[in-house]
Amino acid sequence: MHFTSEQRLDDGVLEREFTLGEIPGILWTPEAASAPTPLILLGHPPLGLGKMYPRLVGRARNAAAEGFATATIELPGSGDRPRLPAVDQARADLRRVMQAGEPVSDEIVDALVLPLVDKAVPEWQAALDALLSVPGIAGPVGYSGGLISIGIRLATVDPRVSAAVLFAGSLVPRVMFEEAHQVTVPLHVLLQWDDEGNDRQAALDLFDAFGSQEKTLHANMGGHTGVPQFAGDAADRFFARHLK
Repeated sequence: MHFTSEQRLDDGVLEREFTLGEIPGILWTPEAASAPTPLILLGHPPLGLGKMYPRLVGRARNAAAEGFATATIELPGSGDRPRLPAVDQARADLRRVMQAGEPVSDEIVDALVLPLVDKAVPEWQAALDALLSVPGIAGPVGYSGGLISIGIRLATVDPRVSAAVLFAGSLVPRVMFEEAHQVTVPLHVLLQWDDEGNDRQAALDLFDAFGSQEKTLHANMGGHTGVPQFAGDAADRFFARHLK
């Protein structure tokens, strides 16, 4: 890991950009921390860190106020990273069928999501290796948001992830429902009840499939971008219970 820039935000949060090989990322830490700080990995959709930065830094600031460090990395095929032609084609196919009002096939969902999961999860694990070696950062580790399939796979394969906040979405390959049975960490799942791009029943079926003994579904009225502030506050309290 190589840190490339550093700035102090106005609320006492230290923001450091880094690279891990070809992968850019950002680490936020509360400056006032007097002991090793638990870490939350901030997932996000594959729209590029530049576009997602305002939302990510807002989440990072809220987490820092609760005493957590947070970090994120650029997803494969996003930002300035090399494109993934097969994923780009699947994304174009998805737009075409949705604009035509046609059902989205399992083949399109698999082609869009599975290559990202297969490539992104090992990268998150490599980033976690590096982040946990940074002075002042320690486990336990949480994962929050982003593509729910990435969160499912990471919570399944990496025992360092002790709790997860997942954002429900319907573009989930069928194989991920089987992997969901293997997830045993505490879960807090956010669902927007009127999400125009979400199959509500598929999201409920996925929640039912999770193998965790402690799992909570937090459903709110409103569309995809209408997650209320109190839902985010509840997620912060969830991490406070399980990572401290």
